[in-house]
Amino acid sequence: MRRPSTLVDVLLVLALLSCSPWTVWSNTLCQETNDEVRPHSVSITEFGAVGDGVTLNTKAFQNAIFYLNSFADKGGAKLFVPDGRWLTGSFDLISHLTLWLDKDAVILGSTNPEDWPVVDPLPSYGRGRELPGRRHKSLIYGCNLTDVIITGNNGTIDGQGSIWWSMFRNKTLDYTRPHLIELMNSTGVLISNLTFLNSPFWTLHPVYCSHVTVQKVAIFAPLDSPNTDGIDPDSSDNVCIEDCYISTGDDLIAIKSGWDEYGIGYGRPCTNIIIHRLVGKTQTSAGIAIGSEMSGGVSEVHVEDIQFYDSYTAIRIKTSPGRGGYIRNIYVSNVTLDNVDIAIRFTGLYGEHPDDAYDPNALPVIEKITIKDVVGENIKTAGLIEGIEGDNFVNVCLSNIVLNVSSNYPWNCSYVKGYSDLVLPEACEPLKERIFPEHCSDCYYLSNQIQSSKSQNRGAWFMSW
Repeated sequence: MRRPSTLVDVLLVLALLSCSPWTVWSNTLCQETNDEVRPHSVSITEFGAVGDGVTLNTKAFQNAIFYLNSFADKGGAKLFVPDGRWLTGSFDLISHLTLWLDKDAVILGSTNPEDWPVVDPLPSYGRGRELPGRRHKSLIYGCNLTDVIITGNNGTIDGQGSIWWSMFRNKTLDYTRPHLIELMNSTGVLISNLTFLNSPFWTLHPVYCSHVTVQKVAIFAPLDSPNTDGIDPDSSDNVCIEDCYISTGDDLIAIKSGWDEYGIGYGRPCTNIIIHRLVGKTQTSAGIAIGSEMSGGVSEVHVEDIQFYDSYTAIRIKTSPGRGGYIRNIYVSNVTLDNVDIAIRFTGLYGEHPDDAYDPNALPVIEKITIKDVVGENIKTAGLIEGIEGDNFVNVCLSNIVLNVSSNYPWNCSYVKGYSDLVLPEACEPLKERIFPEHCSDCYYLSNQIQSSKSQNRGAWFMSW
């Protein structure tokens, strides 16, 4: 669905480009990252592991990593997992370690919950995310680490989560379900060239981490599996996610920073998050979500070149009175959608509180959200943008969005204030005021393209009309 361009449109496009700051993102954050060369390497088979899919190898993994810890100050070490099906319970990583899976290697999570120890809740959540109290430890875990690599020749880590999904549905869980991989208070993390399957809960969860790169991974879980988020950066900074395919039963990527009073008290934001070249689908949730746990604040998020299909929602912000915190300086660009129910959704009354001690007057600040260059076919609703009464979401800016929408009411907006240009179907009344010329400074624009590419982008955008 393309409308004919007019001189006004062309001038408007050029004007919008000219008022964009075109901030250059650090080229070191999302650069191609290769596996570190480790001077020491052992195979898991050297520690008695058996790759038959039946033998429990938890002790073998634990003993191998204990042995490799002696090389941490000698350039680090590599733990090689060869072809086979390696059943295990939870095990911890160490600093300066590469966990390498060969092409046909599969690490299988045990289906016995006793092989997943119970640990304390995260301080920014105050309790388990699903149940009060403690939570199960992830299959692969690390805390206070530096220089950790989880990679391979497209090997597989399978959480065998169906037992956990059944307990969740049957309400027989004693503790919150485990993640597949959780790294906590760590820096210099690379996860790449692997396939992740069937996580019991969220799949990849870097929390309180810095300098995390996730590249060239595929994440799968059944589309009806509960809460199997793909990648959840949580109270972390300088995170790069690139060239990934995700198909799960919940948000493909969810950016978080703590829950209500616990997140406010812990006070660690999620910031400088870059997401490039993501493809995927979710029938129940969102492709890119921020929240709903965002009480420590979320800012400086850059999302570009993403494609979602056969999905419920593409871009979503979730928050609630009681959350506090903020979501600001969000930039989403170059989005392609096909068969998506809701293209853009902001929810200000998401609810779900950890306990009764939260402050209902702790209102979140939602501001400077830019979504631009979006095309979509077979879209049911263009946008449901619902702020909070007495706490408007402000400076929401939509630009160059063309959606083929089936609904007679493509937009539904409340308690929101912003601007739009070149949006079809025409944006809702609170967003109809034009960006150019007087509201450029109210809108957040961010690009990782160098200044010299400015004219090329102008030409590309011009030709698209």
